[in-house]
Amino acid sequence: MEKLLILDSNSLMNRAFYALPPLTNSEGIHTNAVFGFTSMLFKIQEEIKADYVVATFDRKAPTFRHKEYKEYKAGRKSMPPELFEQFPLIKELLSLMAIDIMEIDGFEADDLIGTLAVYAESKGIEVYIVTGDRDALQLATDNVKVIITKKGITEKEIYDKDRMIEDFGVTPTQFIDVKGLMGDKSDNIPGVPGIGEKTAYKLIQTYGSVETVLQNIEEIKGKKVKENLYEYSEQALFSKKLATIKTDVPIEMDLDSIKSKEKYDVLALKKLFFKLQFKTLIDRLPKNEEDQHETPFDEYDVIEEIEDLKDLKSNIKGLKENKALYMSFDIIGQELYSNIEIESIYIDFEDKDFVIKLSKLLEKDRENTILVLKEFMEDNNIKKICYDAKNAYTSFRKIGITLEGIIFDVKIANYIIDSTKGQQSLQELINEYLGREVKGEGEGLKAHENRLMVELYEVLKAKIEEFNMESLLYEMELPLTKVLSYMEEEGFRINRDMLDNLGERFKLELDKVQKEIYKFSEEEFNINSPKQLGKILFEKLDLPVIKRTKTGYSTNAEVLEALSEKHPIINKVTYHRQLAKIYSTYVEGLKSVIDSDDKIHSSFNQTVTTTGRLSSTEPNLQNIPIKYEMGREIRKVFVSESEDSVILSADYSQIELRVLAHISEDENLISAFNEHSDIHTKTASEVFNTPMEEVTSLLRGRAKAVNFGIVYGISDFSLSKDLKISKKEAKQYMDAYFERYPKVKKYMEDIVITAKKDGYVTTLLNRRRYIPEANASNMIVRASGERLAMNAPIQGTAADIIKLAMVNVQKELYKRNMKSTLILQVHDELILNVYNDELEEVKNLVKREMEEVLDLSVKLEVDINVGKTWYEAK
Repeated sequence: MEKLLILDSNSLMNRAFYALPPLTNSEGIHTNAVFGFTSMLFKIQEEIKADYVVATFDRKAPTFRHKEYKEYKAGRKSMPPELFEQFPLIKELLSLMAIDIMEIDGFEADDLIGTLAVYAESKGIEVYIVTGDRDALQLATDNVKVIITKKGITEKEIYDKDRMIEDFGVTPTQFIDVKGLMGDKSDNIPGVPGIGEKTAYKLIQTYGSVETVLQNIEEIKGKKVKENLYEYSEQALFSKKLATIKTDVPIEMDLDSIKSKEKYDVLALKKLFFKLQFKTLIDRLPKNEEDQHETPFDEYDVIEEIEDLKDLKSNIKGLKENKALYMSFDIIGQELYSNIEIESIYIDFEDKDFVIKLSKLLEKDRENTILVLKEFMEDNNIKKICYDAKNAYTSFRKIGITLEGIIFDVKIANYIIDSTKGQQSLQELINEYLGREVKGEGEGLKAHENRLMVELYEVLKAKIEEFNMESLLYEMELPLTKVLSYMEEEGFRINRDMLDNLGERFKLELDKVQKEIYKFSEEEFNINSPKQLGKILFEKLDLPVIKRTKTGYSTNAEVLEALSEKHPIINKVTYHRQLAKIYSTYVEGLKSVIDSDDKIHSSFNQTVTTTGRLSSTEPNLQNIPIKYEMGREIRKVFVSESEDSVILSADYSQIELRVLAHISEDENLISAFNEHSDIHTKTASEVFNTPMEEVTSLLRGRAKAVNFGIVYGISDFSLSKDLKISKKEAKQYMDAYFERYPKVKKYMEDIVITAKKDGYVTTLLNRRRYIPEANASNMIVRASGERLAMNAPIQGTAADIIKLAMVNVQKELYKRNMKSTLILQVHDELILNVYNDELEEVKNLVKREMEEVLDLSVKLEVDINVGKTWYEAK
């Protein structure tokens, strides 16, 4: 007998949504209901192996029941937005699985299910209805089985006519009569007041139907039950009518088209599963890749390995004639600049691909290998698409090759499409965007990845165009890969003797602070042990316990901050921690990454932060703590390249506040900058209603906290903590600020609405930041998302500005054939090594390029400082 599987989709989605914890993919799309529904569907299909599958859905339009009874389903909670947004996804998924979707205005999914079930049974087909709603039990027969999901999505019960009678003592059709008497709170069906489930079943088991019960009211025991049956007899019949599933909805049914599997799109399903990050479900898809024209890896020709010069030369001829080629690399030794080298180059073009075993070729004949490679690597007319251009630039330049002609970097493109995903390997990109499983191992795996980059490029390029990110990619991020590579190659010279001396000073300072802590505690203990420190603070010194952990007292930074005014030992402990961290990370730590040329060649990361800002590693020079003078002194060991050069620091002044003024279009904030006022003094004057000349340093400091707090979406509670004032007073400050700058307030409100509606916000240069947190049901997570929405366009635009400035500055230096060059970027500051004979020209050049990089309603201002060390320049 053939089988029809009918899915009560709204019910199953609802069941899965509440059964599973919140799940989102990297784009912030909620996925738990879709995942649960799909898992359930796969499991049931494996068990039943249905010939036909139909998914029914409810529609928003009122049904005939609503028209007859306005209170039908009244009082139901509205669907959570996190669930609502998943319905288009499940419909897309079902379509790709060639599952018919059925939904009709005026009828509920139950009515469609009933009509389908009766029709299929009349054709001799066995029917399985999957639902989380017991209403469908009335449809059970010998050949119509109702599968009720229980306890989330893992357990289920199957009912046919016999099982219904056995479990409930009534037939499936009598189940409608039971509901007529007892009603249904979830659907707001009234039933008969005073008759509960137990009484309803007993009456129907005795009399068989609502109608028969009403004909025999006098026989029924219980005065109140009798009275209610008389009074609400019409309501009982009406309730039965409301609870009855229609089985004659006017729909055309073509079982042959439902059975067709021609449109089951395995490849598209894989892509969708990778996008939704349902990796565990991919293996459960049918193995019919051949139908999807996906050539298995082992059907390719074996990858050609080029290990001698003759083969390299013959293959280069083909490359010279080709319009575009795809490249990826095996790069090793990235921990230290002097060790970086390309081991292998994977190349794919037209119907040919090969791997150049570069390390072996260089070993055999370094000079001629480089000459041959230069022919196409330095040819700007040969367009190259690659993964990780920056490291390729750096590695090639180390062997004397200036790589040219890169028109696309899939790693960078993926990052700007969605920065929240962080760094992803080429294999991960192929999985996500193409839904393809990369096959092979070792070099075979790498070669397969490189081949698939052809398709990946097309998908990412289209996505960049769809999001209007061409300018962001081609004019900023892609050129920046080359700039960063030059910066890594140039490096920053370190004075080793000064670093050693600084290390000794740190040791002395740490020893001094340690003794001061022991004096306060009146005993020696391990300051770095939270357990021992906790005993000193909370038992011996009897300080108030702020927070406990599983193992004792918490002594984290937040706790120490809360205790800072309770005892002088606290500030000493905080200082000791900072010193110890700086010493290990930036004194001892720097020693381990100084290269053989006495320089630090930091690695700059373009695809890590969600904000669009750069980061650096080996070492991280973005986060040198500067709260204490000892931290600031770390910068003294960073020195100019030579005696005839200096360090130049070019720092944007209050860039984020200027961006805020431009984005919000607030006239008062714009004029404050354009009048060249001290913005914090000006804000203090206006917020605290004090003449400019009477603004004290305290008031200016508070205004500064408000100014920068607003940029980061600070709450009055957080501001009160930062300024150590009451929440009421902090709120007054913020209210006064928004009264003076009303368009800033409007911007903050509008951008949160945008984030909730679109799921992302953008910078002035159209960089996206996805913020799923803005729609979270958890209030704390949602508040965090709202703050991110307020800040991301501002901080992201500031990041864009300095990146674009780096590209323009380096381009101008190169055009003028200058020796001076960029060597570091930290937050809103560019650091250059500048030769004395070029100093004035570079000063003017840098200032102009940085200040004119973007046309804003507020002038960008840059402070230029010069010194023999980074410390002096700062």
